[in-house]
Amino acid sequence: MQIRITNMRIWDIHPGYLNQSSLLKEHRELGALVCLLQGVNLQGTNQEVLQDPEVHRWRGYGWAIKQRHKQVVCEMALRGIENTSVVTLRANKGLWPTTYIAKPGVQLTLLKEQYQFEDAGRITLPKNAQALWSHYKYSVLARDPNSYKNFGKRVATQSVSFEQLALELVELIRMPPNKGGMRNALQHMWGHVSHVSAHKGNIDSWSLHRLLLLTQENVRQSKEPYLSNSTALSDLMVWL
Repeated sequence: MQIRITNMRIWDIHPGYLNQSSLLKEHRELGALVCLLQGVNLQGTNQEVLQDPEVHRWRGYGWAIKQRHKQVVCEMALRGIENTSVVTLRANKGLWPTTYIAKPGVQLTLLKEQYQFEDAGRITLPKNAQALWSHYKYSVLARDPNSYKNFGKRVATQSVSFEQLALELVELIRMPPNKGGMRNALQHMWGHVSHVSAHKGNIDSWSLHRLLLLTQENVRQSKEPYLSNSTALSDLMVWL
């Protein structure tokens, strides 16, 4: 098996910001990265490829690669893109690379420049910290209500920069949510679309999986603007 890789990029920002071309490209490059780290013969492999900054920073973080792959795959599924690939790397469970080639705030700026003449991603690229926070808020709520309140206060008082906020949000949603937090966030999300849903009843009795799938379905059908720009719409599926 031979795979050619050059100028690899694995993004740190939520894959919802990527357009379809960028999303599929990252999915391919994650596959190439896994093959390289597993010792598969890569076409054109040389010292330059082995020293690629992305290869260097992800080496030894197999579990994190698996989780990033899940993020990408869940976003693909939300957009109706089929996928059968699976990543089984497990090294350093719970740990993520500590370095960035470009920090998350810069990555968002790079996408703005790249997408000037291209289709945008599912989530509108944020113009300011308030917009960025609105995208991530339910992902944060699912993990820690105290952080949710703290972020909201800092954004409202303009005591956090866009760049710092982007970094903290990316790193926070790498943490797993607990079931209670997920249900709380999903019930808030359901409130945005319950009025257009044909599914009624006591949502407390629904499984988290069903609640998220029905929320996704209703957002797609109604094009509800707030949740259409929510990272949680695919982020929470990673952990179910």
